[in-house]
Amino acid sequence: MYQLITRLTGCALAASVLNCQAQPTAPPGADKSAHTRALELGAKVLQGNGPLPGFHIYLVGFHPMRDMPENQIEAHHYCQQQNEDFAQCVLFDGSSRSANLHGVEYIISEKLFATLPAAERKYWHPHNGEILSGQLIAPGLPAAAEKSLMRSKMNSYGKTWHIWNTGHHGEHNDTLPFGEPMLAWSFNRDGEARPGLVEQLDRRLDVDTSHIRSERKELRELARPQTGVDAMQGQFARPTSGIPGVVDSGSVGKSD
Repeated sequence: MYQLITRLTGCALAASVLNCQAQPTAPPGADKSAHTRALELGAKVLQGNGPLPGFHIYLVGFHPMRDMPENQIEAHHYCQQQNEDFAQCVLFDGSSRSANLHGVEYIISEKLFATLPAAERKYWHPHNGEILSGQLIAPGLPAAAEKSLMRSKMNSYGKTWHIWNTGHHGEHNDTLPFGEPMLAWSFNRDGEARPGLVEQLDRRLDVDTSHIRSERKELRELARPQTGVDAMQGQFARPTSGIPGVVDSGSVGKSD
Protein backbone atom coordinates (compact mmCIF):
# COMPACT_ATOMS: atom_id res chain seq x y z
CA MET A 1 0.00 0.00 0.00
CA TYR A 2 2.83 2.43 0.56
CA GLN A 3 6.16 3.00 -1.14
CA LEU A 4 9.10 0.91 -0.01
CA ILE A 5 12.65 2.23 -0.21
CA THR A 6 15.17 -0.59 -0.22
CA ARG A 7 18.50 0.18 1.41
CA LEU A 8 21.47 -1.83 0.20
CA THR A 9 24.15 0.05 2.14
CA GLY A 10 26.41 -2.37 3.93
CA CYS A 11 25.00 -5.40 2.11
CA ALA A 12 26.99 -7.36 -0.43
CA LEU A 13 25.22 -8.04 -3.70
CA ALA A 14 25.38 -11.75 -3.00
CA ALA A 15 23.70 -14.07 -0.53
CA SER A 16 24.01 -11.53 2.26
CA VAL A 17 21.68 -9.18 0.41
CA LEU A 18 18.82 -11.36 1.66
CA ASN A 19 19.46 -9.96 5.12
CA CYS A 20 18.65 -6.41 3.97
CA GLN A 21 15.19 -5.25 4.95
CA ALA A 22 13.10 -2.75 3.03
CA GLN A 23 12.48 0.35 5.12
CA PRO A 24 8.91 1.67 4.88
CA THR A 25 8.38 5.32 4.18
CA ALA A 26 6.68 6.82 7.22
CA PRO A 27 4.02 9.41 6.33
CA PRO A 28 4.15 12.67 8.30
CA GLY A 29 1.77 13.11 11.16
CA ALA A 30 1.41 13.20 14.91
CA ASP A 31 1.62 10.04 16.99
CA LYS A 32 -1.70 8.27 17.48
CA SER A 33 -3.60 9.60 20.45
CA ALA A 34 -4.96 7.31 23.14
CA HIS A 35 -8.42 8.10 21.76
CA THR A 36 -7.45 6.91 18.26
CA ARG A 37 -5.90 3.72 19.61
CA ALA A 38 -9.05 3.00 21.59
CA LEU A 39 -11.19 3.50 18.47
CA GLU A 40 -8.96 1.11 16.52
CA LEU A 41 -9.20 -1.55 19.22
CA GLY A 42 -12.96 -1.22 19.41
CA ALA A 43 -13.28 -1.43 15.63
CA LYS A 44 -11.13 -4.56 15.56
CA VAL A 45 -13.29 -6.27 18.16
CA LEU A 46 -16.72 -5.10 16.99
CA GLN A 47 -16.39 -4.87 13.22
CA GLY A 48 -14.20 -7.89 12.46
CA ASN A 49 -11.52 -8.24 9.82
CA GLY A 50 -13.58 -8.51 6.64
CA PRO A 51 -11.66 -9.53 3.52
CA LEU A 52 -8.35 -8.01 4.70
CA PRO A 53 -7.02 -8.82 8.19
CA GLY A 54 -4.99 -5.99 9.70
CA PHE A 55 -7.10 -3.14 8.35
CA HIS A 56 -9.53 -2.90 11.22
CA ILE A 57 -11.56 0.27 10.61
CA TYR A 58 -14.52 -0.49 8.34
CA LEU A 59 -16.35 2.32 6.55
CA VAL A 60 -18.98 2.28 3.81
CA GLY A 61 -19.73 5.21 1.53
CA PHE A 62 -20.17 6.30 -2.06
CA HIS A 63 -17.83 7.74 -4.67
CA PRO A 64 -18.82 9.51 -7.88
CA MET A 65 -16.08 9.51 -10.49
CA ARG A 66 -14.56 12.96 -10.90
CA ASP A 67 -14.87 12.95 -14.70
CA MET A 68 -18.05 10.84 -14.85
CA PRO A 69 -20.42 12.09 -12.13
CA GLU A 70 -23.14 9.53 -12.81
CA ASN A 71 -20.69 6.64 -12.44
CA GLN A 72 -21.21 6.18 -8.70
CA ILE A 73 -19.62 3.37 -6.74
CA GLU A 74 -20.44 1.88 -3.36
CA ALA A 75 -17.12 1.48 -1.57
CA HIS A 76 -16.39 -0.71 1.43
CA HIS A 77 -13.29 0.76 3.04
CA TYR A 78 -10.94 -1.29 5.19
CA CYS A 79 -8.59 1.24 6.76
CA GLN A 80 -5.39 1.31 8.75
CA GLN A 81 -4.67 4.44 10.78
CA GLN A 82 -0.90 4.88 10.50
CA ASN A 83 -0.75 7.97 12.68
CA GLU A 84 -3.11 10.72 13.84
CA ASP A 85 -2.96 12.50 10.46
CA PHE A 86 -2.70 9.71 7.87
CA ALA A 87 -4.75 6.60 7.11
CA GLN A 88 -4.74 4.21 4.17
CA CYS A 89 -7.69 2.17 2.97
CA VAL A 90 -8.25 -0.74 0.61
CA LEU A 91 -11.62 -0.54 -1.15
CA PHE A 92 -13.84 -3.51 -1.98
CA ASP A 93 -17.23 -3.89 -3.63
CA GLY A 94 -18.58 -5.76 -0.60
CA SER A 95 -17.73 -7.03 2.84
CA SER A 96 -17.48 -10.78 2.26
CA ARG A 97 -14.31 -12.81 1.87
CA SER A 98 -15.04 -13.06 -1.85
CA ALA A 99 -15.38 -9.29 -2.35
CA ASN A 100 -13.44 -7.72 -5.23
CA LEU A 101 -10.73 -5.17 -4.54
CA HIS A 102 -11.62 -2.19 -6.71
CA GLY A 103 -9.70 0.80 -5.36
CA VAL A 104 -7.52 2.51 -2.79
CA GLU A 105 -7.95 5.63 -0.70
CA TYR A 106 -5.55 7.69 1.38
CA ILE A 107 -7.00 9.93 4.09
CA ILE A 108 -5.16 12.93 5.48
CA SER A 109 -5.97 15.53 8.10
CA GLU A 110 -6.65 19.17 7.37
CA LYS A 111 -3.17 19.89 8.72
CA LEU A 112 -1.47 17.66 6.14
CA PHE A 113 -3.71 18.94 3.35
CA ALA A 114 -2.45 22.45 4.07
CA THR A 115 1.10 21.27 3.30
CA LEU A 116 0.22 19.96 -0.19
CA PRO A 117 1.36 21.87 -3.28
CA ALA A 118 -1.49 23.63 -5.08
CA ALA A 119 -1.14 21.30 -8.09
CA GLU A 120 -1.63 18.25 -5.85
CA ARG A 121 -4.76 19.45 -4.07
CA LYS A 122 -6.98 18.87 -7.11
CA TYR A 123 -6.78 15.11 -6.47
CA TRP A 124 -8.11 15.27 -2.90
CA HIS A 125 -11.84 15.33 -2.13
CA PRO A 126 -13.36 16.82 1.03
CA HIS A 127 -15.10 14.64 3.62
CA ASN A 128 -17.46 16.95 5.52
CA GLY A 129 -20.31 16.35 3.06
CA GLU A 130 -20.02 12.59 3.41
CA ILE A 131 -20.04 12.82 7.20
CA LEU A 132 -22.71 15.47 7.78
CA SER A 133 -25.09 13.88 5.24
CA GLY A 134 -24.95 10.61 7.19
CA GLN A 135 -23.88 8.73 4.05
CA LEU A 136 -20.48 7.64 5.38
CA ILE A 137 -21.04 4.98 8.02
CA ALA A 138 -19.08 2.51 10.14
CA PRO A 139 -21.25 -0.64 10.25
CA GLY A 140 -21.08 -2.63 13.45
CA LEU A 141 -19.91 0.20 15.72
CA PRO A 142 -22.21 1.47 18.45
CA ALA A 143 -23.67 4.89 17.61
CA ALA A 144 -21.50 6.73 20.13
CA ALA A 145 -18.30 5.13 18.85
CA GLU A 146 -19.27 5.77 15.23
CA LYS A 147 -19.93 9.44 15.96
CA SER A 148 -16.58 9.70 17.72
CA LEU A 149 -14.87 8.19 14.68
CA MET A 150 -16.64 10.63 12.35
CA ARG A 151 -15.72 13.51 14.62
CA SER A 152 -12.06 12.56 14.20
CA LYS A 153 -12.46 12.67 10.39
CA MET A 154 -14.13 16.08 10.19
CA ASN A 155 -12.29 18.46 7.83
CA SER A 156 -10.17 15.61 6.44
CA TYR A 157 -9.52 14.81 2.77
CA GLY A 158 -9.26 11.65 0.69
CA LYS A 159 -7.38 10.73 -2.47
CA THR A 160 -9.19 7.82 -4.11
CA TRP A 161 -8.51 5.82 -7.25
CA HIS A 162 -10.88 3.14 -8.48
CA ILE A 163 -9.20 0.58 -10.69
CA TRP A 164 -12.00 -1.87 -11.49
CA ASN A 165 -15.63 -1.28 -12.39
CA THR A 166 -17.06 -4.43 -10.83
CA GLY A 167 -20.69 -3.39 -11.23
CA HIS A 168 -23.14 -2.24 -8.58
CA HIS A 169 -26.78 -3.26 -8.20
CA GLY A 170 -27.47 -4.01 -11.83
CA GLU A 171 -25.06 -1.48 -13.32
CA HIS A 172 -22.57 -2.37 -16.07
CA ASN A 173 -19.50 -4.26 -14.92
CA ASP A 174 -16.15 -5.18 -16.46
CA THR A 175 -15.00 -8.78 -16.22
CA LEU A 176 -11.43 -7.60 -15.58
CA PRO A 177 -9.85 -4.35 -14.35
CA PHE A 178 -9.90 -2.59 -17.73
CA GLY A 179 -8.76 0.92 -18.59
CA GLU A 180 -7.10 3.67 -16.64
CA PRO A 181 -7.61 4.26 -12.91
CA MET A 182 -10.50 6.61 -12.21
CA LEU A 183 -10.14 9.49 -9.79
CA ALA A 184 -13.10 9.48 -7.41
CA TRP A 185 -14.75 12.35 -5.58
CA SER A 186 -17.27 12.83 -2.77
CA PHE A 187 -20.93 13.83 -2.61
CA ASN A 188 -21.10 17.38 -1.28
CA ARG A 189 -24.72 18.35 -1.99
CA ASP A 190 -28.07 16.68 -1.45
CA GLY A 191 -29.37 15.18 -4.69
CA GLU A 192 -25.99 14.25 -6.16
CA ALA A 193 -26.43 10.55 -5.39
CA ARG A 194 -28.47 8.64 -7.98
CA PRO A 195 -32.05 8.01 -6.86
CA GLY A 196 -32.25 4.82 -4.82
CA LEU A 197 -28.50 4.46 -4.22
CA VAL A 198 -28.53 5.43 -0.55
CA GLU A 199 -31.88 3.78 0.10
CA GLN A 200 -30.65 0.43 -1.24
CA LEU A 201 -27.69 0.48 1.14
CA ASP A 202 -29.96 1.42 4.04
CA ARG A 203 -32.13 -1.63 3.38
CA ARG A 204 -29.23 -4.04 2.97
CA LEU A 205 -27.38 -2.89 6.08
CA ASP A 206 -30.52 -2.09 8.10
CA VAL A 207 -29.48 1.49 8.79
CA ASP A 208 -31.28 4.84 8.47
CA THR A 209 -29.17 7.52 6.80
CA SER A 210 -31.69 10.24 7.67
CA HIS A 211 -31.51 9.33 11.36
CA ILE A 212 -27.72 9.16 11.28
CA ARG A 213 -27.62 12.59 9.67
CA SER A 214 -29.85 14.01 12.40
CA GLU A 215 -27.64 12.50 15.10
CA ARG A 216 -24.57 14.17 13.58
CA LYS A 217 -25.95 17.73 13.60
CA GLU A 218 -23.68 18.67 16.48
CA LEU A 219 -20.64 17.96 14.28
CA ARG A 220 -21.54 20.96 12.11
CA GLU A 221 -19.88 23.27 14.62
CA LEU A 222 -16.57 21.56 13.85
CA ALA A 223 -16.90 21.99 10.08
CA ARG A 224 -14.60 24.45 8.37
CA PRO A 225 -14.74 25.46 4.69
CA GLN A 226 -13.02 22.87 2.51
CA THR A 227 -11.39 22.86 -0.89
CA GLY A 228 -13.28 20.91 -3.56
CA VAL A 229 -16.82 21.13 -2.19
CA ASP A 230 -18.03 22.92 -5.33
CA ALA A 231 -15.74 21.06 -7.75
CA MET A 232 -18.61 19.04 -9.25
CA GLN A 233 -21.50 21.42 -8.66
CA GLY A 234 -23.88 21.53 -11.61
CA GLN A 235 -22.50 18.35 -13.20
CA PHE A 236 -25.23 16.00 -11.99
CA ALA A 237 -28.45 15.21 -13.84
CA ARG A 238 -30.70 16.29 -10.96
CA PRO A 239 -31.36 19.42 -8.93
CA THR A 240 -29.10 19.60 -5.89
CA SER A 241 -29.07 21.62 -2.68
CA GLY A 242 -26.52 22.44 -0.03
CA ILE A 243 -25.83 20.35 3.05
CA PRO A 244 -25.82 22.52 6.21
CA GLY A 245 -22.25 23.02 7.39
CA VAL A 246 -20.65 21.99 4.09
CA VAL A 247 -18.97 25.03 2.51
CA ASP A 248 -16.38 25.46 -0.22
CA SER A 249 -13.38 27.49 0.88
CA GLY A 250 -13.52 29.41 -2.39
CA SER A 251 -17.07 30.63 -1.72
CA VAL A 252 -16.45 32.09 1.72
CA GLY A 253 -17.55 35.72 1.73
CA LYS A 254 -19.43 35.35 -1.57
CA SER A 255 -23.20 35.43 -1.96
CA ASP A 256 -24.81 32.15 -3.13
